[in-house]
Amino acid sequence: MQLTQGQRTPLSSFVRGSAFTLTNDISTSQTIDYACFGVDAQGKLSDDRYMVFFNQPTTPCNSIELKHAGEFRIELASLPPTIDRLVFTAAIDGAGSLHAIGTGHFAIRENGHEVARCTFSGTNFADEKAVMLAELYRKNGEWRIAANLQGFNAGLAALVEHFGGAVMEAPPAPVANVSLEKKIAAAAPHLVSLAKKATVSLEKANLSQVKARVGLVLDVSGSMNAQYSRGRVQEVVNRMLPLAVHFDDNGALDCWAFGSSPVQLADIDLANHKDYILTEQGGWKRWAVGSRVNNEPAVMRQVIDFYKDSGERTPIYVLFISDGGVHENRAITRLMAEAAALPIFWQFVGLGGRDYGILAKLDDMAGRQVDNCNFFALDDLDDVSEERLYELLMEEFPGWLKAAKAAHIIA
Repeated sequence: MQLTQGQRTPLSSFVRGSAFTLTNDISTSQTIDYACFGVDAQGKLSDDRYMVFFNQPTTPCNSIELKHAGEFRIELASLPPTIDRLVFTAAIDGAGSLHAIGTGHFAIRENGHEVARCTFSGTNFADEKAVMLAELYRKNGEWRIAANLQGFNAGLAALVEHFGGAVMEAPPAPVANVSLEKKIAAAAPHLVSLAKKATVSLEKANLSQVKARVGLVLDVSGSMNAQYSRGRVQEVVNRMLPLAVHFDDNGALDCWAFGSSPVQLADIDLANHKDYILTEQGGWKRWAVGSRVNNEPAVMRQVIDFYKDSGERTPIYVLFISDGGVHENRAITRLMAEAAALPIFWQFVGLGGRDYGILAKLDDMAGRQVDNCNFFALDDLDDVSEERLYELLMEEFPGWLKAAKAAHIIA
């Protein structure tokens, strides 16, 4: 079904159920921030948890989720009755206007099939920097859709204020930018490009002023041999180091490796990171990890005890690399439930493997003080840009910081 600007129609005319996706695609070189505002009958954002955007990608009821840039997963049946409308928006991040874009559209997809689309182009706009693209709203007991395409001269902040939300002033980003890049440039100029990209993602996630320790856990089971030989694990080290330099005053990564047994390696910093995988303790092939089979609980226990013994209340971000073959689901579940009371956020990344077991399900695990885990998988690091990787790595960390602070887990 083709929708036109201003058209209003029952959602049921092309969507059969209550679960579907709304996707957006705008042809432009500019960065676009997408958001969904869940507002009440007065058109106001009475609960700011129902603003879904890059820094808060899901609602408390999990009815709206920003999965990728411009793609929203929607489950209308689980929305609370206080949410009367869902307004989907796009805003230019930085200079420029919507008049400069090429073509664009939003579309509704159900069960993987596109069932409706509304197209537009830069000629629909003048100097506007933001636009309300589509609106889902309740009327006479049913959901309807409106193709708005209503523009705003200011950006995302103007939209927040329009819906009655409060705009918090961003921290002074240029200071953080210069500081991180200077630290990297002085000792490792080949990482400056990564530092710039990491800084952009940190600013978007409002993490510019956050201090944290950073840890790295590396799977050295036999099935990971190709990832080490091809240099992929060294790439992980290189991409993580700018985050450590930013977050931690000592600019270092705590590091562990594991096979059947765990081993704590030397901290990784700007002085020793280059070829770390080939030089640390004689290189990865000589690391004292026992037999080359994966034993996740053993290394998790060592990491938990290490940080617990330190008495830290500073946030701790742990990146855990695995290529799968995970089978100790019960032991891992117990350890993550225990760790939920500690100031540790676990970011699990599947790299070039399969059978990730409980690691892929920890994000939905019940019985924890806070949700302290996230997971995503990559077939190859080259499958995702460095910018997108940093966005994925920082996707749920801000939400955990907020929850952990409210639970008095971190200071």
